[in-house]
Amino acid sequence: MIKTRAIDLSLDKHQILRDISVELPPGKITALIGPNGAGKSSLLHTLSRLQKQDRGEVELAGRLLNDYAFDELARHLSVLRQHSSIGSRLRVRELVAFGRYPHNKGRGSKADDVIIEQALADFDLSSLSDRFLETLSGGQRQRALLAMNFAQATDMVLLDEPLNNLDIRHARQLMQLIRLHVDKGRTFALVLHDLNHAARHADYIVAMKNGEIFMAGDTAAVLNSEVLSALYETDIRMVTVEGSLLALTY
Repeated sequence: MIKTRAIDLSLDKHQILRDISVELPPGKITALIGPNGAGKSSLLHTLSRLQKQDRGEVELAGRLLNDYAFDELARHLSVLRQHSSIGSRLRVRELVAFGRYPHNKGRGSKADDVIIEQALADFDLSSLSDRFLETLSGGQRQRALLAMNFAQATDMVLLDEPLNNLDIRHARQLMQLIRLHVDKGRTFALVLHDLNHAARHADYIVAMKNGEIFMAGDTAAVLNSEVLSALYETDIRMVTVEGSLLALTY
């Protein structure tokens, strides 16, 4: 559904991405992994047109990303940044409702209300829907941002470190919810630092290091001890526990 060809990106005279050519499989969960400064978030921002590359092309559903008008792109692709600036005097329901704007231009319908209520319920926010964002904890605010993203109902979803601030229960619920949406035909790409969530839930892995693709492939092919130890430059053991891959990093 989305792919890049020879992407280069420099910021403040520092090369951030170098010759990135990658294709994210449609209808799957792709995890972007790698050490700090590898370029994962920068790649995600380039895929979403939040950041313009110096060279190369990004293609979404067979069309160049630059060929999409802004409102059209927002109906096909949604993105959650790692750091999102939002008005503190917004209520949770109002924030989630913004996810419907690309579809209704602010003229909400009963169908929009159904989607909003479902997103609130999916992220355990129904009881918090009338709270101002400034009164929420970090994890609650993260869930509100995720609910807004899911309410946008796009085919392609890009999430930059979506597990930030989430407790164990809500992190697990998010990954399970993503799988439910993938089973309905949506495509997800996530920047993840938790290798065990990547091992448990991702179908495809893009491993990055120093602004380049270190390795990309099916989860089982990339998440092995040799590859990960070289990627992170520290000893990582991958073992199988009850049929699932588990990363031992301590």
